[in-house]
Amino acid sequence: MSAAAVGVSSSAGFMLVHCSVKFKAAGEWLGIDELCWGTGTKSYFYSSPVLCKSIASNSSHNHAAHSLDAVYIKRAADIADSSAGFTSPHPNFGCVIATPSGTVAGEGYLYAQGTKAAEVLAVEAAGGFSKGSTAYLNMEPGDCHGDHSAVSALIRQELKRVVVGIRHPLQHLHGNAIRSLRGQGLQVDVVGEDLKSKTMEEARKSCLLVNAPLIHRATSRVPFSVIKYAMTLDGKIATSSGHAAWIRNTVRKDNPRLTARHGGGAYTHTGARRTLQKLLASKGVEVVEFDILNPREVMEYFHDRGYLSILWECGGTLAASAISSGVIHKVFAFVAPKIIGGKNAPSPVGELGMVEMSQALDLIDVCFEQVGPDMLISGFLQPVPDLVPVIPSEDETFAIDPSITPYDSKIIFFYKTWDPYGAFSNFSPHPIQMPDGSGSYVTWSSVEHYYQAHKFVGVNEPVAKDCVEKIKSAKSPEEAARMGRSMQKQRPDLVRSDWEGLKIDVMYRALKCKFSIYPHLQSMLLTTAGSVLVEASPHDLFWGGGREGEGLNYLGRLLMLIRSEFLGECSSPSESTCTAL
Repeated sequence: MSAAAVGVSSSAGFMLVHCSVKFKAAGEWLGIDELCWGTGTKSYFYSSPVLCKSIASNSSHNHAAHSLDAVYIKRAADIADSSAGFTSPHPNFGCVIATPSGTVAGEGYLYAQGTKAAEVLAVEAAGGFSKGSTAYLNMEPGDCHGDHSAVSALIRQELKRVVVGIRHPLQHLHGNAIRSLRGQGLQVDVVGEDLKSKTMEEARKSCLLVNAPLIHRATSRVPFSVIKYAMTLDGKIATSSGHAAWIRNTVRKDNPRLTARHGGGAYTHTGARRTLQKLLASKGVEVVEFDILNPREVMEYFHDRGYLSILWECGGTLAASAISSGVIHKVFAFVAPKIIGGKNAPSPVGELGMVEMSQALDLIDVCFEQVGPDMLISGFLQPVPDLVPVIPSEDETFAIDPSITPYDSKIIFFYKTWDPYGAFSNFSPHPIQMPDGSGSYVTWSSVEHYYQAHKFVGVNEPVAKDCVEKIKSAKSPEEAARMGRSMQKQRPDLVRSDWEGLKIDVMYRALKCKFSIYPHLQSMLLTTAGSVLVEASPHDLFWGGGREGEGLNYLGRLLMLIRSEFLGECSSPSESTCTAL
């Protein structure tokens, strides 16, 4: 699973979010989107091919077949989060192609938002062995709304069967790929629906856990949240003086390196501690102010920003508040074989208002693991919810409440690629071919790759030229964005002098190319005629709409301009793009 993180300084009234890689806990690797105090590495090894011997009785044969299916579904779930900690959180997809003899012919996983689908990578690895084989998917395909490459790859390779661990939890993608595959004549078995047994239920659980953050996003307005703390045998996180050698969770006492990796930020009360705000801003940390700073409101804000999961490292007061607010879903508690004592020594969780043991919160699916001299205890405070309930259609909603009509013009929001209209994002996995100035055409992996690289195109400096090539070859749009933004901040002298006046047209040309060469994307754009398009980024006030609609929404405005051109409402777009906007 992937996660973001929250650290807090209660004395300063700040909630901090940094960036990180990942740490290992109870056999799991937690990829951390926003905070960095623990790191680790991860290696995967290919399983030995699983061979199935023929069995006489039908019941035994079915049991063996289910066991084999379960092995491969679990394998798909295991590899699905292979990029945890190296990329920002995204839906975790894994795909295993197994031949009729039981040999693994190919595997693949989604590396990052906007990269090749797991299914595409798996069939490429399997090559000719895909024909007649079975594809095992931990989750129904659907990384980017509007992209059908995963389904197309499975159909083209003439697979015999597809086994799906869980249906896609997001309502606008739920069941779509399964219907498409079945419509093309493939046998599709869904675990828990077509395949039912104790073994298959355990395999399905693995699929639910690896995408617990996405499922929580689909069923609530808060990200999946994990709280991690370390304490002594007597339940203390520090001595009475506040000294703790292995736990750090405040800004002022620990003076951590306040650099935001992967785009972190600090969250505070409106007007609180302006000096500290300036310090954080000078370190590149985004500061967001709230009228009321409470865990529920901040988590809802994180949800709006597209975060899938949050890692909390904080003191007892905030931990108690977060648990009481119902925003904590899982606990990782490291227990050290030490005793501190002291009635004033802080504990990991503050006052919860409980007066009887019967009120205690019980963990679910508890795991124990020894980590060096310490014991790690982990478990869920809340079970992973089942997949989303059916949402009434517009007509059904109108029948329930006649004041709601489906015929009114509306605002269409888009942001993350897996959200509805996700293909509108400049991070969507749609390569484009653009002229390079010498008459040749160059392929860019995404609109974002093209946009970020063109900050430095034409600058006669070796570092700038090298930066363009590195951005062009970045594995994912998010990595391309990180490289471009970092270089622009560190070396503003390398940014082309006309960039501010040119960047809108650069984005326009890339978007126009994308929607021109992909007919299904153009069709999707045209279906929005009459609607206002808004990029729902709460923090990008230039390209996005902002948190309260205060953003300029240039990305949405460009898309509406391109839409009008396709509809024939505009005649000469390119020269007047900046003026029109």
